[in-house]
Parts: sequence; C-alpha cells; structure tokens
Amino acid sequence: MSDEETEKQENTYVIRPNFQHKFRPAAVKECIHIVLNEELSGKEYDGEETAELCKRLSNEIKKKLKELPYDRYKFVVQVVIGEQKGEGVKMACRSFWDADTDNYAQDIFMNDSLFCVAAAFGVFYY
Repeated sequence: MSDEETEKQENTYVIRPNFQHKFRPAAVKECIHIVLNEELSGKEYDGEETAELCKRLSNEIKKKLKELPYDRYKFVVQVVIGEQKGEGVKMACRSFWDADTDNYAQDIFMNDSLFCVAAAFGVFYY
C-alpha cells in the first residue's frame, strides 16, 4: 500500500464538513441543469431506450458532482424520464438524514416529446 492510500484510510474524526465544503444545492442544481440540457436537447421520447438513458444521465451527473469540492459526501442520483402528453406528474421522496450536513438538489428538463426530473442527494459520510 502506498503512503497516499494509507492517508486516505486513516480516521480523521471529522463529524461536520467545513463551511467551504458543505453541500450547496445551487451549485449541484447547475451541474444537473448542464447535463440534462447537453444530453436531452433535441431528443425524442423513446420508451425502448429510456432505461439506458436514465442510467447514463445519472452516471454523468454523479461524475460531475464528484468534481465538486464535497469531500466525504456520498451521492445518490435519481433520474426519471417520461413521455410528454400534457398530463401532470407528482413526485415525492422521503429520507432520514442529518439536516445540518445533508441536502439535495433537483432540476427539470422538458421539451415537446419528453420530460425529465433529476434529483441528486448529498449525504455526509461521518
């Protein structure tokens, strides 16, 4: 094991992120917004490829979040895509977490053919 790997595994006894490294929903929402617009602009709804597209979008969002300075955060990303038919959709989530350190952000993309809701949850790892 190298010295760098050993350092990563040592206990730090940090139970709260410092102010600069706290999960910021506005920055996370911007990351989600960029990914959704890049990947979904001009796309038509196709039920056959929706599952793979959701997986690709969630992986891309998680990759972008890992570039942000959120040390010791675990990310959960959920993406839902549906066909745009003018009907309403309601979504909700419920979780048990530390309101002081954990948070989430979401963004919505819509065009004439589809809608997409993406949510990213950041949970501080004690």
